[in-house]
Amino acid sequence: MTCRNLITAAVLAVVTPTAVFAASPDSTSAQPDSAAKQPNEQQRLRSLEERVKQLESAPPAATAPAASAGSFNPAISLILSGLYTNLSQDPANYRITGFPVPSSVEIGPGQRGFSLAESELGIYANIDPYFYGGLNYSMHPDDTASVEEAFIQTIALSDGVTVKAGRFFSGIGYLNAQHAHVWDFTDAPLAYQAFLGTQFGDDAVQVKWLAPTDTFLELGAELGRGRPYPGSDRDKNGSGAGTVFAHVGGDVGASHSWRAGLSVLETSPQNQEFSDINIAGNAVTNSFNGDTRLWIADFVWKYAPNGNPVYTNFKLQAEYLRRHNNGDLTYDSDGALGATNTSSYDSKQSGWYLQSVYQFMPYWRAGLRTEQLDHGTVDYSSNNANLPQSNFNPSKNSVMVDYSPSEFSRIRLQFAQDKSRQDVTDNQWFVQYQMSLGAHGAHQF
Repeated sequence: MTCRNLITAAVLAVVTPTAVFAASPDSTSAQPDSAAKQPNEQQRLRSLEERVKQLESAPPAATAPAASAGSFNPAISLILSGLYTNLSQDPANYRITGFPVPSSVEIGPGQRGFSLAESELGIYANIDPYFYGGLNYSMHPDDTASVEEAFIQTIALSDGVTVKAGRFFSGIGYLNAQHAHVWDFTDAPLAYQAFLGTQFGDDAVQVKWLAPTDTFLELGAELGRGRPYPGSDRDKNGSGAGTVFAHVGGDVGASHSWRAGLSVLETSPQNQEFSDINIAGNAVTNSFNGDTRLWIADFVWKYAPNGNPVYTNFKLQAEYLRRHNNGDLTYDSDGALGATNTSSYDSKQSGWYLQSVYQFMPYWRAGLRTEQLDHGTVDYSSNNANLPQSNFNPSKNSVMVDYSPSEFSRIRLQFAQDKSRQDVTDNQWFVQYQMSLGAHGAHQF
């Protein structure tokens, strides 16, 4: 139904009862002849249609948007999250065997005992009829804080195009663009920790296009600074990272929906230092210079009886990540062992996770996640004499159950058997709460 038809119908809804009342035999006033009345009604309808045409032909700038009470007030939300963690292994010694990351990147299960988990302060609002803006400020357990997202986004471009600029989580993959409080498990999958340092958020510009088709089709590209891992921050003109991604999805009947995607991230880290263990078993600092390309394939399937997820629903989610590093590696880059050596470096490694979450009754859900990393092929060239070739594939299995008495609160119990470290199994227990205060927007599919 067009805007013109909607306006005409609304007017008729008001005019018709009045005309019927006027024609009622209970009315005491004199009534005009019905045949004489019809031309008048037709004239009034033609007049209304002409006025609708005039309104539709007026340029958008000629009509200022009406301001409602609070329309200039931003939506402010606060996510409070806390954890109790019980670990059978010392988290200070946590590492993913065969997948070293820079020491500045925080991965692993976190600290033992009670702690404040990542809490978030969000401020979002329309800026004007053309732009939308948002800030998400993250407060960490070690009493530090950081800007997770601070961006502007267009809302008035035509043909399904949107442009975003600032700092934001990249649109690659499925889990990456989601804030931590949206995750179905307490922690990120091993593949995300090993290849993205948990999440990839950059200072960048993003362009997305939503196709005007019945099947959901979204294409996007980003050009950024390349500041976070797997990139490295450096003082230079131009960009340091780029991404492209495509997502497609749709409905199957009234109860099923799905989405699949393919993404690629390219960056060129420089002097990226990370700790490793050499063949003699000693800790050593190495440095990587070169190119990194990361491919991500993702798939999500959701089921809700007749499209109603209130009582029961089910979600199946999986992602596969594959990374190719190519460049130079400097062994013992700080000279602590007195054996500094630079040689070519080439590695191809991958990882995946598969998880399912089932709401078996109102407020209660249960979930399972299994995941594994593949050590792949790693060639250190002349540094093969200094660094070991790992044939170990880290893995992890998790089970969780959570209770959400409302859409604003959740309490979760999770157990994981983590085999990230070779010859060591870490049995991990988590008790987590997540509480949402204030206005909070709807989450993505």
